[in-house]
Amino acid sequence: MRVAFVGKGGSGKTTLSSLFARYAAQRGPVVAVDADINQHLGLALGATATPRPLGSMVTEIKDYLRGDNPLIKDAASMVKTTPPGRGSRLVRLDDPFFPSTQAGGLSLMVTGPFAEDDLGVACYHSKVGAVELYLNHLVDGQGEYVVVDMTAGADSFASGLFTRFDLTFLVAEPTRQGVSVYRQYQEYAADFDVPVAVVGNKIQSADDVRFLRDHVGEDLLTWFEHSRAVRGMEQGRPFTLGDLEPANRQALVTLADRLDAQPKDWEKFGRQAAEFHLRNALAWANRATGEDLAAQIDHGFVYGPAVAAP
Repeated sequence: MRVAFVGKGGSGKTTLSSLFARYAAQRGPVVAVDADINQHLGLALGATATPRPLGSMVTEIKDYLRGDNPLIKDAASMVKTTPPGRGSRLVRLDDPFFPSTQAGGLSLMVTGPFAEDDLGVACYHSKVGAVELYLNHLVDGQGEYVVVDMTAGADSFASGLFTRFDLTFLVAEPTRQGVSVYRQYQEYAADFDVPVAVVGNKIQSADDVRFLRDHVGEDLLTWFEHSRAVRGMEQGRPFTLGDLEPANRQALVTLADRLDAQPKDWEKFGRQAAEFHLRNALAWANRATGEDLAAQIDHGFVYGPAVAAP
């Protein structure tokens, strides 16, 4: 399953991403991806090394993923939304081409921060596009998890990346600002059948829970109470999941059970990949590449584990 953590800046989505990734690693293999411009997921996971950023190797990723697909002539004509087709190289969770480091019992990949050459001339979507390409070509198997810490707010709607997940956890503080991102996200997601579950954070009282229920209703899946253990982790003290308070450990179980129960819909995944590729082709990519990128869609390609090489 693929899950995204989103929320307002400062909501604690990176912290909850790291906690959930650690817990999911007790159930199966996990790749955690830091796709937030602030790049703090490795710190939260206790990583001692940083892998090569995916955002610095977009052209290499395109060359690798296009494989022998006859509909994609070269890397220059491949954009972040280009879907796989017959001849494309599909990847598994542990594909060694994608740089990662081990942290907290899982693999961590990063998009990377802005480089000096990027400042003033590039947007962060150019780096996050590497994650979209990876997810478009990933064939994840039973019991495997991809956990992505996304950019703050509703920025992921600037591309089709928000449709590349089986489930999205929206982290919300019990404040008006916290639930405003929920309303925005729900409004955008509803048109594309994107399942969203709200995770309360920094809860200090029953009044906080009631506030969230009043504003998000049944979308509130669970919540995390204010945690001394998490504060210690953020201050650099030694930490394990066993240090969490019982209620917060149970919240992780609830998240994982909800994700495991989510049906895997490969047909919708493929349909939306084609839809957003066409949207991007018409909006900018045809002009940028000088080609009609609608021709890259292989209508005979079927998504899912059956098409992946063993």
